Amino acid sequence: MNDILLLLARVLIGALFLGGAAQKVLSPADASTLLAGFGLPVALVWLALVYNALAGCAVLAGTWLRPVALSLAAYCAVTSVFHFIPDDPWQMSIFVKNWAIAGGCLALAVAGAGRLRVGRGQPRPTHKGSRAGLSPPRDCHLIKDFTLAATSAAVMPNS
Repeated sequence: MNDILLLLARVLIGALFLGGAAQKVLSPADASTLLAGFGLPVALVWLALVYNALAGCAVLAGTWLRPVALSLAAYCAVTSVFHFIPDDPWQMSIFVKNWAIAGGCLALAVAGAGRLRVGRGQPRPTHKGSRAGLSPPRDCHLIKDFTLAATSAAVMPNS
């Protein structure tokens, strides 16, 4: 079930960035006007388009998910600045959504892609009771050793 939910999260977030790339192809003037209003080069719209398309594809595929998701979280945080226009409720909703999307990207970076992904190798090993894709803490063997010692002492007390 976790793998299906991770796939769904990847599809939703990946589609969002692919949609952003498509919007920049179909109507580059919207983003260009926003960039020009901040005194930035309008050509950045094409760099953003390529980044959105490649990152969206990587998220969908589950390839290089951790670095891509972390970079997308940073991208959302930085681009939220363009939408911080308190007098415009529509822009403020986009500002807040950017931060929510950044949170989703951070969650994906932590959880990983799951088993339903494209790419080489296997996902990180999981253990019963662990969260999706996360290994247990490094000190877990200490807990097992302590439990084993305590159980042995109770069964075979010193004579």
